[in-house]
Amino acid sequence: MQGTWPVISISFAGVKANHFQGAVNGIVKAIANTCEAHKYLKKSDTLSMEEKEDYDEFQNYTNKSSPDKRIDLQFVTSAINQLSMYLERYYGKKVLIFLDEYDTPLQEAYVYGYWREMVAFIRELFNNTFKTNEYLYRAMLTGITQVSKESLFSDLNNLEVVTTTSEKYCTAFGFTEEEAFRALDERGLSSEKETVKFWYDGFVFGGHKDIYNPWSITKYLDSKRYGMYWGDTSSNALVSKLFRQGDAELKMQLEDLLAGKALEVIFDGQIIFEQLEDTLGAVFSLLMASGYLKPVSMQYLMDSGESRYQLKITNNETLFMFRKMVSGWFSANLSSYGNFKKALLQSDLKYMNRFMNDVANVLPFGMPYKSEFLLEKSNLLLCSSAFFCYSGCRYSHVSVNIGNSVRLGSWGTFTRKFRERKLRLARLGRTSPRRAECIRT
Repeated sequence: MQGTWPVISISFAGVKANHFQGAVNGIVKAIANTCEAHKYLKKSDTLSMEEKEDYDEFQNYTNKSSPDKRIDLQFVTSAINQLSMYLERYYGKKVLIFLDEYDTPLQEAYVYGYWREMVAFIRELFNNTFKTNEYLYRAMLTGITQVSKESLFSDLNNLEVVTTTSEKYCTAFGFTEEEAFRALDERGLSSEKETVKFWYDGFVFGGHKDIYNPWSITKYLDSKRYGMYWGDTSSNALVSKLFRQGDAELKMQLEDLLAGKALEVIFDGQIIFEQLEDTLGAVFSLLMASGYLKPVSMQYLMDSGESRYQLKITNNETLFMFRKMVSGWFSANLSSYGNFKKALLQSDLKYMNRFMNDVANVLPFGMPYKSEFLLEKSNLLLCSSAFFCYSGCRYSHVSVNIGNSVRLGSWGTFTRKFRERKLRLARLGRTSPRRAECIRT
């Protein structure tokens, strides 16, 4: 079969931008690279002079250095369809199209706030490429997330979806334990099997457990050092955004995950990006599809068509990724947070109290939403304390007392009690509490 069909292979892995036009430019560059792989078409009689000029348009646009450059979006969304026509005309056969990381532009669009523009653009691109493309034989799309049919694939027919929960191809997404251990034996690393399993095992595809991350295994075999190989290949911006901006319940669930506990959640397999900030199930569906969490058990719910999962952090590599993510929320350039962390580790309650009251006094007393502002600051700081506890710090958890009469235990209890207190104050028509106090419990 190899070499008997014309192939269009394109990757959106590098399409990462903080604005819509930047993402479009990235997609144009990806298409230009694909056109360059088939530049022999320009030397043939297959293309007319006008078509040859159009063929060069993407490369010419990519080579422009102007930050204000623009391109006709309809020209972009029909480009792969046009290339399919040229190849079908040249070879006399319909084409195979492989699109890798189709969802990277969508994740970036969600993180940076141009989701609706990108969805409309990608939907038109997919319609022209996969539905109305009469020169297409078959196509395959790969990505981390199964974006909902309603938001992206509504124009496409006859889709076969294979996810991490599917039995089909369940051993083809990584190394099985037998394959990983055989590779260790061949490199004289048989004594490292248990440690390698601790670091890189844990992925589950369908009913097949003990799947190893192939990138991490090959990097370890090459360097013979343990590290965050897979975790460092992505910025994890979407995951970080969801946890950092999520509510107190989501942060408490992150705390439980870091402690090695399993979470029980209910969701279906599709990712609806618009629901990520409102529906916990959508968040954990994304985390499982991305490989950050693994299903320990699953029960299908006949009445709703959803599934109940017990989820845990996949392995030691992903645990380190989560710890690095939380630590990044309090990066070195945020000196005040850094000082708070030092005080936490040194049991300096005096400084911690002063810091929290400085936060409380930044905004005028009685200002609307002041209590929500303090709650968010407290949640972030206490999430950091959870991170240090699970990193081996002996210091016990810290609670924050906002107001003059509430003394609480863990920070999870604090958030629940604070919301109850805030509702009582609202009913009484009183303003936000004045004082923040850290106490050791």
